[in-house]
Amino acid sequence: MLRRRMLIMLAVVLVVVLALGGYKAFSVYQQIQQFTAPKPPISVAVAVVEDRPWQSRLPAIGSLKALQGVNLSLEIAGTVKAVLFESGQKIKAGQPLVQLDSDVEKALLGTAEADLGLAKVEYGRGSKLVGDQAISRGDFDKLAATQKKAAATVAQLNASLAKKRILAPFSGTIGIRQVDVGDYLASGTVIATLQDLSSLYVDFYVPEQTLPKLAIGQAVKVSVAAYPDQVFDANISAINPKVEDATRNVLVRATLPNPGSKLLPGMFTSLQVVLGDDTRQWVLPESAITYTLYGNSVYVVVPKKNAEGQPEKNDKGEAQLVVERRFVETGERRGGQVIINKGVKAGEQVVSGGQLKLDNGAHVIVSTEPALPGQNGQPRAD
Repeated sequence: MLRRRMLIMLAVVLVVVLALGGYKAFSVYQQIQQFTAPKPPISVAVAVVEDRPWQSRLPAIGSLKALQGVNLSLEIAGTVKAVLFESGQKIKAGQPLVQLDSDVEKALLGTAEADLGLAKVEYGRGSKLVGDQAISRGDFDKLAATQKKAAATVAQLNASLAKKRILAPFSGTIGIRQVDVGDYLASGTVIATLQDLSSLYVDFYVPEQTLPKLAIGQAVKVSVAAYPDQVFDANISAINPKVEDATRNVLVRATLPNPGSKLLPGMFTSLQVVLGDDTRQWVLPESAITYTLYGNSVYVVVPKKNAEGQPEKNDKGEAQLVVERRFVETGERRGGQVIINKGVKAGEQVVSGGQLKLDNGAHVIVSTEPALPGQNGQPRAD
């Protein structure tokens, strides 16, 4: 009886051991299959290397300045009697802007003009008397000096009266007024700014080594943050004949038409100097370039080949694709695009999205989903 029970227990243990062993063997088999089975292809977005016209440009940053601009200020002190303009008004050259109290100067001018009139009468009378030798030549010279002195006093007071009235030195747009009627203003006080906005200057710096590429009249493309979708055309009008000692840069000025006065002095500008005519270049989206310390590279999509050098196909008869990593030499960048000087050829497909999942020789499939901005030649939103 005891022996029978022991045999049953041994049989149960044997069954359990066999079951566990079979389960373990099945798990190992699954893991082996998982590692040995071919991996599914990685879906990637691609861009085609394009052979397109490319115009070389020299990027720079600068600021806008008015063709003529000045802060109107007082030369002499006085009390404001009248303000003859409105803030933001269009002003013509010679137009009165501010009148200071000039009653004292007018009264003094009246006295001086009376003295001048008397001096002229005495001088005329003396010129007759000296001819008749009724007065001495010395007395006549005193009369002449008195007349000149009276005339100089009148001229001085007229000049003082003129300084009591501020006139526009040129036509333009006047800014927000800084004074009111009744204000006592010291000499040098700014009353407003006057800017001629019919044209603007764009001042910018370029490295000294680029100086041979610049010339008077050269085209410049100007962009400002206020109008991000608009490009303004300018032309180089002056190149400074001196290189800055501290930065080794050269100051360049371009003239920019400003119809409608859309642009204002002081605006920050991003500009590009057009250098020469268009040339043919190989171009890729910047998103296709992998930048590393060891060099820039791309993943080129190529057909997978067998040992005989023939393209391999899948069960559906489609060519199997793999990626080939190549190091490239990049050139100028602009608008999300970059020039490729060496490493790829026109017409080749390059991975522009999904590079982080790739390694050299990885099996890929081209995604049919819409490309992200900056891929497949689409410009970036920025």
